[in-house]
Amino acid sequence: MSTTNYPSASPQNQPPKKDSKNLIIGLLAVGILGTWGYFLWDKNKSDQQITSLQTQYVAVDSSKNELQKSFDAAVIRLDSLTGYNNELEGKLSERNSEISKIKNQIAAKLKKERLTEREKKELAAQITDLNSKINNLEQEVARLTQENSVLTTEKTQLTADKEKLSTDLATTNTAKVELEKKVEVASTLNASSIAITPIDERSGGKEKVTTTAKRVDKLVISFDVDNRIAAAGATDVYVAVTDPEGKPVTVEALGSGTFTTREEGDKFYTFKMPVNIETGKKVHVEYPWKQNSGFKKGNYKIEVYHNGFKIGESVRELKKGGIFG
Repeated sequence: MSTTNYPSASPQNQPPKKDSKNLIIGLLAVGILGTWGYFLWDKNKSDQQITSLQTQYVAVDSSKNELQKSFDAAVIRLDSLTGYNNELEGKLSERNSEISKIKNQIAAKLKKERLTEREKKELAAQITDLNSKINNLEQEVARLTQENSVLTTEKTQLTADKEKLSTDLATTNTAKVELEKKVEVASTLNASSIAITPIDERSGGKEKVTTTAKRVDKLVISFDVDNRIAAAGATDVYVAVTDPEGKPVTVEALGSGTFTTREEGDKFYTFKMPVNIETGKKVHVEYPWKQNSGFKKGNYKIEVYHNGFKIGESVRELKKGGIFG
């Protein structure tokens, strides 16, 4: 049985001679210690970057909410100001109509050749009333003109403020989208402990691990996934199987298809499965791939993808088996 985890292992060299055995063991021990030291340093650096990214995202999202509140308040003030201006114009129109009515009444009476004393008194009272209304109108116009000037200035300022808030909001939205993309990338799962187990299904429901290609009924593909910041819930993981001839294993009737990767473009996948993620916890995934044709002898390559990124791979060799195969 030969199983390798990502990256793919290259064939091993011939066993070293006995007289160099201790030297090689020592070199391997130093290499392993160095590799673990690098992994620990790299993990610590990645944790710091993810924490910084989360802090930036929260800050930008809070800034956007504040801008949205300011923007909404400016729009309400602007709408209120416009309505008030229209109301003032309506009041002036109403007073003009009233004065015009009195003016017409006076003009009609003055057309008479002779007026009685009573009519003269009524006309004098109406003219006095007309002058009073005109005086009031002049004062109202002067006041409204002043108010309108102030309102126009405020409206201009509010319009400028609204445009600035719109620009700031658009800028903040752009920054938020960029951070969301970074968080999405940072939420890509990590795959580990990838294993491919060839299974010979026997009568009575018994199963046996085998390395002989013609006896394999299915490949059980298993691995662990985790991520410190990924939101809890279901997410799709894609698995691409390549046969010993270098061809992608796809069976449309069994759910195979294509998907878009971030670095390799469109790619065939053999199957996809939903994985229920728990933030910061390792989740074990296992899938039995049973195709509608026999398995070939040679190396089967398994590649695991999430979020468009390849997160791991493994290779399993199936042998010819027996003296005559």
